[in-house]
Amino acid sequence: MIATKTEVTDLSEVTIRRISVSEMDNNVYLLTSKDEGTQVLIDAADDARAIAGLVGAGNGDCSQAYGNLQLIITTHSHWDHVRALEEVRSRSEAMTACGADDESDIAVPMDLTFEDGDTAEFDGFDLEVIGLRGHTPGSIALVYRDPQGPAHIFSGDSLFPGGVGRTNSPEDFRQLMDDVTERVFERFEDDTVVHPGHGKPTTLGAERPHLEEWRARGW
Repeated sequence: MIATKTEVTDLSEVTIRRISVSEMDNNVYLLTSKDEGTQVLIDAADDARAIAGLVGAGNGDCSQAYGNLQLIITTHSHWDHVRALEEVRSRSEAMTACGADDESDIAVPMDLTFEDGDTAEFDGFDLEVIGLRGHTPGSIALVYRDPQGPAHIFSGDSLFPGGVGRTNSPEDFRQLMDDVTERVFERFEDDTVVHPGHGKPTTLGAERPHLEEWRARGW
């Protein structure tokens, strides 16, 4: 599958660029600080060439001569989210990171691991880490708080328009529903934008009325 055209969200201090890659319609996200040029890539899922183009395009979003890709974050360990990770890492000086409990299931070595409640600090912006257990043990979401607008949550495969991600047992489903409810819906406002691992974005306000329906539906 050819990567889709880049979609750009232009915020007050950063840009968010998104492409969809592979037959799995995986989203790859790039955050770029407009003032500092700092870049963070979320989920090097597939098609390293397309991702290189994404990063290159992001260079034009900053006031610096060029961007600086500092970190590649993997939201969870499933194979479809890491197929280009090794190649993208080898082409840059960026470090790699994931949730601590998924590290052992990712073949590419991690420079950093995150736990729920951690904050990744960069020149120009921060990303808060939310642990969302259930889809995988170490699944994480990343939160960017726009100082002049709503928060943006990069949810991996834990939260989508219309429901939570796939789980393998009733216990995992309950854990994921509990984490999504307590760590996302109870903490963030309705205008919060959710950027999932596959498909189009949504808002918490659009999904909130369906929480009990999701829980009743089960795994």
